[in-house]
Amino acid sequence: MRTTLIANTFLTLTLGLSASVTAAPVADTIYSGGPIITIDDTVPRAEAVAVGNGRILAVGTLEDMKALRGDATNDFDLAGGTMLPGFVDSHGHVVFGGLQALSANLLAPPDGNVTDIASLQAALDTWRKQNADSVKKLNLIVGFGYDNAQLKEVRHPTRADLDAVSADIPIVIVHQSGHIGVANSAALAMADIDADTENPAGGVIQRNDDGTPNGVLEEYAFFPVLMKSLASLGPDGMQEFTRAGSRMWASFGYTTGQDGRATGPAGEAVKAVAASEGLPIDIVSFPDVLEAQDYIAANASQEYVNRFRVGGCKLTIDGSPQGFTALRDRPYYAPVGNYPPGYKGYSAITAEQADKAIDWCFSQGLQVIVHSNGEGASDILLNAIEKAQAKHADVDNRPVLVHGQFLREDQVDRAKALGVFPSLFPMHTFYWGDWHAAHTVGPVAAQNISPTGWLVERDMIFGTHHDAPVALPDSMRVLSATVTRRTRSGKILGPDQRVDVLTALKAMTIWPAWQHFEEDEKGSITVGKKADFVVLSADPTAVDPLTIADINVLKTIKADAVVYDQQTDAATAALGDRVPTFGGTPHGAHHVLDVVYEALAAREKR
Repeated sequence: MRTTLIANTFLTLTLGLSASVTAAPVADTIYSGGPIITIDDTVPRAEAVAVGNGRILAVGTLEDMKALRGDATNDFDLAGGTMLPGFVDSHGHVVFGGLQALSANLLAPPDGNVTDIASLQAALDTWRKQNADSVKKLNLIVGFGYDNAQLKEVRHPTRADLDAVSADIPIVIVHQSGHIGVANSAALAMADIDADTENPAGGVIQRNDDGTPNGVLEEYAFFPVLMKSLASLGPDGMQEFTRAGSRMWASFGYTTGQDGRATGPAGEAVKAVAASEGLPIDIVSFPDVLEAQDYIAANASQEYVNRFRVGGCKLTIDGSPQGFTALRDRPYYAPVGNYPPGYKGYSAITAEQADKAIDWCFSQGLQVIVHSNGEGASDILLNAIEKAQAKHADVDNRPVLVHGQFLREDQVDRAKALGVFPSLFPMHTFYWGDWHAAHTVGPVAAQNISPTGWLVERDMIFGTHHDAPVALPDSMRVLSATVTRRTRSGKILGPDQRVDVLTALKAMTIWPAWQHFEEDEKGSITVGKKADFVVLSADPTAVDPLTIADINVLKTIKADAVVYDQQTDAATAALGDRVPTFGGTPHGAHHVLDVVYEALAAREKR
């Protein structure tokens, strides 16, 4: 069928005109000049794409586009770049990603420079000095992204290590997993944690031999400390996190971002930014069902307002596999730390709490996405979903299993039978593949972490994610890890779990669009869908798979408008000059934190 005929049909349907209309619509923009991968199996590749009113009018050849051209039509030259549908975030934390963008960068190479305790201390000290005014106003030093598995000492930093940077100013640093953190003595005192403080439910305060806290806090022992530390930022600070996080997502080609395990205040912060100045991308929030049930019930919707909506519920059952806090069904292989024999990790909540929370989401007809890393946690999740489906048989809410790092093959079969959508985390093969083989599950079971190959064998659709700020929301790193499963040391972990590039691209576009109930609007370059695109420096289907991670995002396009440009960074123009450079650069952090404090001061005057 001629593309112009498809365009006429689209015009008739969208404008409600009679079937006798024959005039073709006029395109606002025609994209051409490079490979176009549509992720639409009916028309896999195209020479040109025409767009009008923010939606796709036609997909085909340049010749097909002649009938759509008008005097004001803009010709968008891809200049050899490869265009795909904009990436859809299968799981991430946009607002918390803003914290990553604004704090001291403690990531290991290739994303940072921290390789040992000394370089971690140096990074914190440098950030403190370069942000002296901001640190003084907030009375806090924050760092993000350290990974004990990548430190030369192969241990967590301690309160003593942080006290060496400052014993007077509270310091809180966040493990790359986001599930563990370290506080110095001043921060522990601020949080009222001492030798007499008991472990909270679902959390652990690590201790010295004399029972005093050593500064390392796990799960629900850590989250309150971090939230208390950041509380002084208030809603204005959360809005700055939103701006920084949404810009970061756009810079990696995401046109839809997810804010998983959000809070009500975080949702309101995103809503405020969306209403006041606009977001560069769509953001769908999934607040914590244990903390924000009322907020979810009052705000959940399939419709975006100013590019923001609440999509449903988030539940977290266990913790971090690389941090040994995920709940396994068997002992960890060789955990590094002071763990008892037969240690299997632990759950953040009870099975009864999971049952109750998931049943509530089903009873409200709401989608539920569930953090489940260890096999034990996935058993709890699948049991709860089976019970909820038996009780609410008419609910079609596309439940999502998030991470599933240590899934057993029988659990994959059960997920398929229950209609559970797996959102997996193949980037673990790069960042922690060697660690998993040596310490968490051992060299045999490690071959099957993030088992995308098992899903393909069963004809299951799935999503792949970055879980930023656990890692940068690096779309090409996600794609590379899914296709190659190459570890930091260069080993291939689980060759049978690798998938081809096109399948991996579907797991970043059309399948997570389905996950979010948005497959009719996003995820492929198809007539009638939103004009959400990403332009890459190379065609990922045509390069050596080992070089995929080196591909750059040149442009991100949302509704036919450039929201990120590698050369000019149009996202900054779209959001205002308050947005920092991402990646924890000191200059950007200093600039944005100053704006936060100015906003707080203005609010106090009001």
